Amino acid sequence: MVWDPGTATGLGPFPGVDPLEAARIVFSELPAPAVPFLPELPARGVGADPVGRTAGLLADLHVEVGVGVWRFVTRPGRDEQRAHAALTTDLDAIEEAAAGYEGSGKIRIVGPWTLAASIELPKGERALADEGAVRDITGSLAEGLTRHLGDLRRRLPGLRRLVLQVDEPLLGAVLAGELATASGWGRLRGYERAVVEDGLRQVLAVAPVAPADGAAGDLAGVWIGAGPLDGALLRAAGARFVGIDGAVLDSVDEDEIGEAIDAGVGLLVACVPLDPDQSDPRPVMGPVRSLWKRLGFLIEQLPGTVAVAPVEGLENLDRGAVPAVLRRAVEAARYLEESAAEEES
Repeated sequence: MVWDPGTATGLGPFPGVDPLEAARIVFSELPAPAVPFLPELPARGVGADPVGRTAGLLADLHVEVGVGVWRFVTRPGRDEQRAHAALTTDLDAIEEAAAGYEGSGKIRIVGPWTLAASIELPKGERALADEGAVRDITGSLAEGLTRHLGDLRRRLPGLRRLVLQVDEPLLGAVLAGELATASGWGRLRGYERAVVEDGLRQVLAVAPVAPADGAAGDLAGVWIGAGPLDGALLRAAGARFVGIDGAVLDSVDEDEIGEAIDAGVGLLVACVPLDPDQSDPRPVMGPVRSLWKRLGFLIEQLPGTVAVAPVEGLENLDRGAVPAVLRRAVEAARYLEESAAEEES
C-alpha cells in the first residue's frame, strides 16, 4: 500500500497572493487521509514561478531573470532574493496555519532534468547542453532540498509523512533529444538512460529520511503529467509514485504502468475537474477504474495505490472557487475507496 485509502491532495499551484489564506484553505479542506500541500502562488510574479521557486533552493548556484528566462549568474541578485523571500513567506504561513497539525504533508519541486532544460547558462544556451552544468545542478538541488525539508520538519514537528513531488514534464523530451536549443535552430542531444536515472535518484533519495515511530514512511515520486511513461527508469531511480494527467489514462502504455504498479509504485492522478458542474465523482473516477480493470489487478488494491488531485490550472481560478474543488477531490477519493469496498464484498 503506497497511499492511505481515500487519499486526495493538490499539485501545488494556488490562486491569489495571500499565502496565509491559501495555507488555511488547504489545511481546512484536506483532512486526513487527504494530504495538505504547500501552496504556491505564481501570481506574485518573479520568484514565485515553479522554475524560479526551485532555483532558489539551489546550493551555491545563483540565478536571475534574463530576457523572459531564468539564467545562471556568478552572484546572488534581486530576482533570487525575491524567490527566497517568497518561499520563506510561504513557510511562515504554513507554520502558522498548521500549528499543532499531525499528519501527512506534501511539497513539490521542479526536477533536475526539467530544471536544467529551463534555465540558461550565462552565455545563453540551456544548461541541459552542458553535462558538467547538469551534474552541478543535480548536486546543488539535492543539497538545497535537504535543507528545505529539514526546515519544513522543524516548522511542522507533527509531520508524520512527507510527500515529495518532483515535477519532470520534460523528462521524455530529454531522453529522446527532442528539446530545441536556445536559438531554436537545433536540438539538444538526448541523455543516456543511466545518466538520467542517476540524476533523478540523487534528488529522490533526499526525501526518505527516518520517519516518526509508527509512520508509513515518506514518499518521493515523479510527476510526468501527459508525458510518456518510462516506468522502468522511474522505478530504478527510486520513485514511489508516478504523477499522471488523468486525461491520458485511456492512452497510457498499459505494460509500462502495469509493471510499475506490480512493482509497488503508486499513482497520483490529476483527474478532478475544476468545473463546479462536474461534481459527480462517478464519471470523474471512471477512467481510473476502467484502467484498473484493464490491467487486471484486484479491486481491493486500488484505493491504496491511487491518490487523486484536481487537474492542472487551479491557480487560474478565483480564490473563492478553490475550497469546493478541494472538497470534490476529497469526495472523489472517498468514492474510489467506497466503491472498491462494495465490489470486493
